[in-house]
Amino acid sequence: MLFLIGNTMQPVDRQLVESTYDATVHADIEAFREAAQQYTAGQLTDDQFRPHRLRRGIYTQRQAGVHMIRTKVPGGIATAHQFRVMADFADQFAGSKGHLTTRQNMQFHFVPLKDVPDALHLLADSRLTTREACYNTIRNITACPYAGLVNGEPFDVRPYAQKAAFAFLHKEIADNLPRKFKIGFAGTDADTIATSINDLGFRAVIRDGQRGFRVTVGGGLGPLPNEAKVLDEFLPDDRVINRIESVVRLFAKYGNRGNKNKARLKFVLRERGFEWLRDTVELEYQDILQNGGVATPEIVPEGFGGFELQPRIPVSLPPVIDHRVADAGFDEWFETSAEEQKQAGYAIATVRVEQGNMTSAQMRGVADAADEFGDGLLRLTMSQNLLIGFVPLANLKRLHAKLKAIGLGEAGADRIDDVMTCPGAYSCNLALTKSMNLGEALALTLVKETDPEIRKLAVHVSGCPNSCGQHWTGDFGFYGNARKINGKEVPYYLMLLGGGQDETGIMRFGLQIQSLPARLVPTAVDRVIRHFQANRETGESFRSYVMRHKVETFRKLTADLAKPADLFPEIYQDWGDDVQYSLQLGRGECAA
Repeated sequence: MLFLIGNTMQPVDRQLVESTYDATVHADIEAFREAAQQYTAGQLTDDQFRPHRLRRGIYTQRQAGVHMIRTKVPGGIATAHQFRVMADFADQFAGSKGHLTTRQNMQFHFVPLKDVPDALHLLADSRLTTREACYNTIRNITACPYAGLVNGEPFDVRPYAQKAAFAFLHKEIADNLPRKFKIGFAGTDADTIATSINDLGFRAVIRDGQRGFRVTVGGGLGPLPNEAKVLDEFLPDDRVINRIESVVRLFAKYGNRGNKNKARLKFVLRERGFEWLRDTVELEYQDILQNGGVATPEIVPEGFGGFELQPRIPVSLPPVIDHRVADAGFDEWFETSAEEQKQAGYAIATVRVEQGNMTSAQMRGVADAADEFGDGLLRLTMSQNLLIGFVPLANLKRLHAKLKAIGLGEAGADRIDDVMTCPGAYSCNLALTKSMNLGEALALTLVKETDPEIRKLAVHVSGCPNSCGQHWTGDFGFYGNARKINGKEVPYYLMLLGGGQDETGIMRFGLQIQSLPARLVPTAVDRVIRHFQANRETGESFRSYVMRHKVETFRKLTADLAKPADLFPEIYQDWGDDVQYSLQLGRGECAA
């Protein structure tokens, strides 16, 4: 087996690969400790210290003196042991809480700077890392959470995501880019990881018996979203790392380093055109093939991206059918949160995590559940939920009872009341509104919906235009802004309609309707739902209905809400607040 050491390929064993990786990670944490001590002593300015923080996934919060730490979960898979470690992290450093993001990370908030190095070592001991979880880097590489479990996938994409994440971690080429760079791997046409909103997207295909990928480039959200273009209809699977490096090289050379707001790869694509981008990528690619570049790893360390040398699948099937009486709510949970996987006799169970917020006790509880009833792995979804795979069908009642006991047994995963949000003004310097509080208010209203066509719709909420809550891709999307009424600041949300995948599997962006006071958003959603029910055609999707009726229909439908005549006291308050709203912004570090 070969492994890149320096600039040469040398034969090494797994133990050496893993010990080298561990030593690199821990040394990097100690380098951060030294920088943090220098900063605390006044030897580094805020601007000098910022790159040290951000490269290691450490953000400031709007609350002084504490930080948000983003833990990467490569490919969206963590072991049960790693979840227990994250629970320990939460207890020791973060108020016993964690937050699942839309990019398969786990975030922790309110961590004092003095505690950060020890906290990072705790994660590193289980091969979790925060390195390059933010800043101008290759961010966490995501992958389909259903990989290896469902019919219709040409092959399991998890090993490719793991190797790509490992190949570029701690590499100079990956951590000093003009802006962030996002990569996603999908295994099926369902594309549950939304490859088209990534800078690079890889969708598994097989051509003439050979594994490969359909590659898209230049996607992204933020204030100005961009639809990805097809770079390769077929890329052989052994060239994934080479192709990534060729695009990263282009981005490093031609990305806008002078204007952060126009620094993403999508702006290079817009300004120079796809043909130029394609041809320039090809030049870099040919240079890599001829002269070498970042090596494709033969192996990844144990635990990295959930990799296990001896995976525990398939889990032994129970010898008899479970005749126990199900707990209350099991039937609905079974209908909405369990599905048979391609391995006969097993199911995938979706654990609904409200807006991605978990307690340490829940982290330990789902880890125990994955060990007891599944394959010991937890798969993170874009919708801020968790999957447990390889659950014997006869064990679903027991699993549900365990999840219910820790407050994670609710039905309706990925239904309309399972609202996706970013943390918003709870912690983020850039946020204008408390998006999680709106999410909770909407969930309480939408849980009452019984129409199957309504139940399957998605609601995405961001606290600002930067799209951490992916508001462009929801059937209903909202992002926070602010306006003044009678000289007083009022929290508002711009409503978008009709985002998400179309009938061909292509991700489409929602249409911007208009801004509405935060307190009147649930009313606006209700009006649109009733209009859809009254005016939809047989078999018509929500997006098709929106496109048929056009923006003006929905502006008229909610015009009186946008400029309300009834200025009740709560309209000047954000959801969850009992004080008047006041716009407060710090320096943004957490834009999507």
